[in-house]
Amino acid sequence: MTTALTRADVAPVASAKRRRRAPGWLAVVPLLVFTAIAFGLPAVAIVDGAFTVKDATTGAASYTGANLTASLQGPYLTALLGSVKLSAISAALGALLGLPLAQAVVSSRSRALREAVLTASGVLANFGGVPLAFAFVATLGNAGVLTAHLGLKDSGWDLYSFWGLVLVYLYFLIPLMVLTITPALDGLRTQWREAALNNGATGAQYWRHVALPVLAPSLLGGLVLLFGSAFAAYATAAAMVGSAVPLVTLQIADALSGNVLVGQENVALALSLDMVLVAGLVMAVYLPLQRRSARWLDA
Repeated sequence: MTTALTRADVAPVASAKRRRRAPGWLAVVPLLVFTAIAFGLPAVAIVDGAFTVKDATTGAASYTGANLTASLQGPYLTALLGSVKLSAISAALGALLGLPLAQAVVSSRSRALREAVLTASGVLANFGGVPLAFAFVATLGNAGVLTAHLGLKDSGWDLYSFWGLVLVYLYFLIPLMVLTITPALDGLRTQWREAALNNGATGAQYWRHVALPVLAPSLLGGLVLLFGSAFAAYATAAAMVGSAVPLVTLQIADALSGNVLVGQENVALALSLDMVLVAGLVMAVYLPLQRRSARWLDA
């Protein structure tokens, strides 16, 4: 009898808890639906198209890996490797230049300077595309203001080249690195530096043996983030260099529009799948580094 009463008393309480939890789960449903539509459907379309080949005469579709094979050969492979090279160099330079700038901002006693630099970094990190290309062409192009004023053309300067594109990418990658690494620099404890100095360590030894090992996951994570941002950039390179620098994003645009060969749309989807795989590898590196850095800095 006691057991029956206990169950009868507990059941309404459990039912009330389930009713209270239900709205929380229901609130996530619109996000899941939006994610499935915005990301799931395009991903399925890319995978389906990347493995589909249509017969030129009958129009019959068949599944094969010919598109992926073609995307890893000839000019397509050159463009993919060119994008990886450009992204890696731009990301490395952006990280090397962004770290000391972020450290200077964190070490500054001026709150106004810190807020101004971080605000400007947030704006510049999202400034790209045709406006950025036009700004650099007007400033450092063949007939640009600084090119003519400093005589850069006589010294062999060429904005419409690989290194010119690296310079343009640094315009938004350095601010992005500042935004990425500043929270990690804020997480460095002053007690760590004081303890190192009290034990006879120099400033360089503190950075080498304490600060940089702690910041290493965040630095590598920022490097990966910069790589992904440069790897996915399209409009800036398309407006500034066109086909002068082989990039996979430009090859995808040419294949979709039929500028080079007609009927290469599915090869473009295969190239897109290649980019997704590269981005997946990048994120597979970034996420564990981010978790490891959070354990150190939040301890």
